[in-house]
Parts: sequence; C-alpha cells; structure tokens
Amino acid sequence: MADPLFSPLSFRPAEPGDIPALHALIERAYRGESARLGWTHEADLVASPRTSADELAGIIASPDDRMIGAWRGTALVGCVRLSRQSPDGAYLGMLTVDPALQGCGLGDAILRHAEAQACALFGARTMVMWVVSVRGKLIAYYRRRGYALTGERRPFPAALDPPLEFQVMRKTL
Repeated sequence: MADPLFSPLSFRPAEPGDIPALHALIERAYRGESARLGWTHEADLVASPRTSADELAGIIASPDDRMIGAWRGTALVGCVRLSRQSPDGAYLGMLTVDPALQGCGLGDAILRHAEAQACALFGARTMVMWVVSVRGKLIAYYRRRGYALTGERRPFPAALDPPLEFQVMRKTL
C-alpha cells in the first residue's frame, strides 16, 4: 500500500470532527519542541497555546470564516484560516504545515489554494495577514510570494517580555 504522505494533496473545508486533528497539528507546528523541526514556529517566542478547540469550532461555524484542511490521503498535513474582512478583502491566518514536512512546497500549495478560495468564497481582491514582527525569515517568505508590508502594526494579544507586535502584510489578488 502506498504511503499516504506521498499521495496527491487535496483540500476541503474543515468540519467539526476535524477539530482534534487540526488543534494537534497547529500546536505541533507553532509551539513546543515538535515545532522546532520546522522553520515557521514561534516556540522560542511564545509558550501559551496557539489556539483552542473552542476557537477552531467558532471558525468552522462562522459564515465569514473558513478553516481549510490540506490532506495527503487520510493524513492532515496542513491548514489555513480565511476570514472575510470587507466586501472585497480577506484575512489569511494560521497557515500551518506539519513541521516534519516543511520546506517541501506544501506551504506554497496551501497559500495558492487559500488565495483562490478567498476570491471564490468572499469575492476578495486583496488579502491581508499579520506576521510577528521579529519573524524576518517568515516576512521574507511572504514578500517573495507577493505580499508587501503596509507599515501598519498591531499589538500581540498576549503581554510578553519583551513585548511582541504584528506587522500587517497585504497582497492584491
């Protein structure tokens, strides 16, 4: 039998039954020792959980949000959140790739799918995202994919020492 991690990549909107797998994937990719396998983690910056099952359930239930799972066979290998921001704008967040699979082009595939879905689902002509300002490598990744820094900054939701903030990035779709 073929290894499911080498199956073609497929996408579908997340369902309530996917919440445990989504939550585990997001936490594994952003926090803790397992996150250090990849390059997109925040494990050295933030110790608190990245999300919760309740937050994911709210995203899945909202008509203005989509959590999209990226699958290889039966294995959840990535996900992304899309949110309607305005009549012609969308927000992209929680772009996640399993840390053991980062650097193989999955992030690019998920990002392209998310951009197409933002246009199709929300009529988006622009996409915004918030990136932790000290994540220079990640900011450079998104710049190479057409996102530009807007100069706008947003506060990080948790009080940390030293404090963190987000830089807002935007792309015309």
